Amino acid sequence: MPDLLSATAEYGGYISVIKLITYLIFFFAWLPLVGWVHQDTKTIETKGAVWTGIVLGAGAVGAVLWLLIPIFIAGMLFYLIAVGGTALAYVRHRNSKVLDFDRVLTVDHLKSLIVSKEKKLESLKSFTFVTANKNEVPMPEPRTPDFLGYKIAYDIMSDAIWRRASSVVFSPTAQDYQVSYYVDGTALKQPSMTREQMQYFIHFMKHLADLDSKEKRKPQKGRFKIRKNKEDAPWEVMTAGSTAGEQVKLKHVTQEGMARLTEIGLMPEQLEQFDQFRRLKQGVFLVSGPPKSGVTTTLYALLRNHDAFMNSVNTLERQPAGQLHNITQNIFTLSDTGTTTFAKKLQTIVRMGPDIVGVAECEDAETARIACAAARDGKLMYVTLQADNVLQALGKWMKFVGNKNVVAETLVGACSQRLLRLLCDECKQAYAPDKELFRKFNINAEKTKVLYRAGKVQYDKHGKPSTCEKCQGTGYVGRTGVFEIVTLNDELREVLRQSKSLPEIGTQFRRAKMLYLQEQALRKVIAGTVAINEMIRALSTAGAKKQEQENPQ
Repeated sequence: MPDLLSATAEYGGYISVIKLITYLIFFFAWLPLVGWVHQDTKTIETKGAVWTGIVLGAGAVGAVLWLLIPIFIAGMLFYLIAVGGTALAYVRHRNSKVLDFDRVLTVDHLKSLIVSKEKKLESLKSFTFVTANKNEVPMPEPRTPDFLGYKIAYDIMSDAIWRRASSVVFSPTAQDYQVSYYVDGTALKQPSMTREQMQYFIHFMKHLADLDSKEKRKPQKGRFKIRKNKEDAPWEVMTAGSTAGEQVKLKHVTQEGMARLTEIGLMPEQLEQFDQFRRLKQGVFLVSGPPKSGVTTTLYALLRNHDAFMNSVNTLERQPAGQLHNITQNIFTLSDTGTTTFAKKLQTIVRMGPDIVGVAECEDAETARIACAAARDGKLMYVTLQADNVLQALGKWMKFVGNKNVVAETLVGACSQRLLRLLCDECKQAYAPDKELFRKFNINAEKTKVLYRAGKVQYDKHGKPSTCEKCQGTGYVGRTGVFEIVTLNDELREVLRQSKSLPEIGTQFRRAKMLYLQEQALRKVIAGTVAINEMIRALSTAGAKKQEQENPQ
């Protein structure tokens, strides 16, 4: 019997070494937590004695009950709930009183624990912000409001540049801000931003663009630059107040309208048609399309197709898309509306004797009549209109001018256009469409075996999505124009004089072998550069006006 008692009383007989070590580890891990809470309450100036006492008391009670509860796991869970619950309650309280970058146990905070402070700061040096006053912005001190605005701006701009965004729009809602990138003319929704984040971001953007940071209602516009590898990329900031909050738009300022005729997507025979205008000395050519369809780019390309040294070339525009070298660009501004009209300013330009004039956004009869008078007087006029197709543009022009004979005498041609996104060559995928699709779009199934569509997301052997580096996963890179063009000869001019309706004119245009926009777009689809869904999207203009059927005056 004594041997048995001595055996059971040996070291470890009543106490588990593993359980004791576990208890001590959790107990001593709680003590630094108490110290951190005590110091942190002083930093953020909250009730230090209260919160330190709560965390201290919860840990002490939990530790005692852990010893008293006969089931070890149950006692440990009670201890963890007591300490962890009070700690999380304090974290929630302190996070509500500090700025975003100073919050703990957030996703960003947990990620930052993996990366060293030096690496985090180094990652913010891939480009430099340059203010409207041409001053480089130094990186602010960490853990300051200025640093938060700087970091948010850096994250947004670096991501937008990588995704090839032409503009970034921030739309306020009751809860947060919705963010959209516009890539190749299409909106791509991004994760929303909190209203607090936007406050720091807007303040930093206004500082960059030299805007009034206190003004939150009136529209403001300014510019800044991003300097990378000694090259500057200009961006424009636009802000305006609304009932939900301050709206913000960032726009990449590029020379969008600087393309040549060979670069805008014309088919070979269309390029020949446009190239003939170089030999014309007078007439009116209409360039039409809905808003944001690339009409201004086409206008600029047509003007640049003429020798600016041999011809005097002028424009009249409300908002130039770029600077045209050796071409005089006249701008009609709001200040002009008090003293003159768009039409009268055009007349002033015409009287100065240019050989070629580009008129952007003709939307009134007086301007149209002055353009026709200039064409009859020996000038070549390129005029842009908003219209969905050539026939609609012609009907609108005939209404403006009000005289079929004048239109027939001066008009040399018209075009209408859309912009289509180009498929990414790196990731586009071939597929064999069903026969119904071929029949619907009148595609020869014998000559066209496959069509192409945007590539789907690819996954590596570990199941992680692999993003195409060329298109950043959108499936598209860049845009091209698709055009509907008609040039007038003597026969078609007579049709304009004699026809009683637009459909009758349209029939004669078809006999003159004018292809519709859809037919021209299908040629790009069959060539494998455009997806058929993209063609349908671009040509289905939401809310487009019905084609005018009234008799021309």
